[in-house]
Amino acid sequence: MNPPASVTFPASIAPDALPSFSAYEAQARKRGFDEVAERMWEPDTQVASHGHPFAVEALMVQGELTLTVAGETRVLHRGDRFVLAPDQPHEEHYGPDGATYWVARLHAQAMPPLEEAPR
Repeated sequence: MNPPASVTFPASIAPDALPSFSAYEAQARKRGFDEVAERMWEPDTQVASHGHPFAVEALMVQGELTLTVAGETRVLHRGDRFVLAPDQPHEEHYGPDGATYWVARLHAQAMPPLEEAPR
């Protein structure tokens, strides 16, 4: 499967049904992602427009992220997911309590198919 054209927002996972980090990591690696990490952001952090040389699939686990991609802005909370294509410019603004998300990265051209997270 090719990377998304810009950004997609797969169905959210119920906050009380989030997998553990180890389950998230195992599932992501099984699907072909080559890097999985936990990212934690301080309150009110703003990240100017930038892109990454890899595909990203992320799951919000705490706090709030306002993500802007190609003129579309979404406010994401615990259980929300987003998928970014490589080199896709985007802006990030983290809420008053900061945010934590788990991110799977793919440093290749093909994006594995999205599967439901383990519950």
